[in-house]
Amino acid sequence: MKTEGKMSKKRVLVTGSGTGIGREIALEFARQGADVVVHYAHGDKGARSAVEEIRAMGLRAEVFQADFDRVDEAAKLGDQAIGFLGGIDCLVNNAGITFNKPFLDVTPEQFDRLYNVNIRAQFFLTQRVAQDMLGHGGGAVCNITSIHGVSGAPEHSVYAGTKGAIIAYTRSLAIELAHKGIRVNAIAPGAVPVESHFALMAGAGANVAESIREFGKGIPCGSVGTPLDVAKVAVFLASDDARYIVGQTIIVDGGTTAWMPFGEGYKEPMKLRFGKGYVPDV
Repeated sequence: MKTEGKMSKKRVLVTGSGTGIGREIALEFARQGADVVVHYAHGDKGARSAVEEIRAMGLRAEVFQADFDRVDEAAKLGDQAIGFLGGIDCLVNNAGITFNKPFLDVTPEQFDRLYNVNIRAQFFLTQRVAQDMLGHGGGAVCNITSIHGVSGAPEHSVYAGTKGAIIAYTRSLAIELAHKGIRVNAIAPGAVPVESHFALMAGAGANVAESIREFGKGIPCGSVGTPLDVAKVAVFLASDDARYIVGQTIIVDGGTTAWMPFGEGYKEPMKLRFGKGYVPDV
């Protein structure tokens, strides 16, 4: 049965949508009536199941693979999505990888991987999609960044740099494109545990559910967020309800960045190591 909603008849591309936040964003756009292209880099199980769920709603959906370490594959993804949907009304740039390492130990290869995947591919995919949007009256772009782009944390200098870059280029691109009918905004999620976090914590011997509950107690609202918390904001920013919101980064973090913490936890090495399996030599 076809779904009606605030994104009815819209055509949407969500990158990095095989798992976690991206997958929920793709599904929420479909719940609101949009046709959706799902993207994955490695491992297609979650992406293909998302497509099946969307098609079961009576909507068009397809999945494409692209390795965002290669900018040419990002541009090709844009062409494939445009070809399938007949144009794109909304692009959600969610794809990205997480990595932490002491600043003095970061290698050029690790640095390049993060910037290629998190900002370079996103930039040039957006360029390709914007060309299409300009050909049919405009659209909306929603970039997923992170609170690491606005607040400091140990061992995140490379990751935070990519997320800060997204915030900066979101502002400038929004001003460049707003008068041409394309609205550009961003979302900065806080603590939103997803599959990769679950696997990492379990691998470190943690009781995952209990660890998440305990971590949530340190967030002003009392809990961590969920992918749906972010997905609903993404749909809002892409909809006509947000027509007067341009160039903004909406922080969705349960109050984390509004809090002024004091303590010396930042002096201790981190126990978890992000990046294993997709960043060189981790």
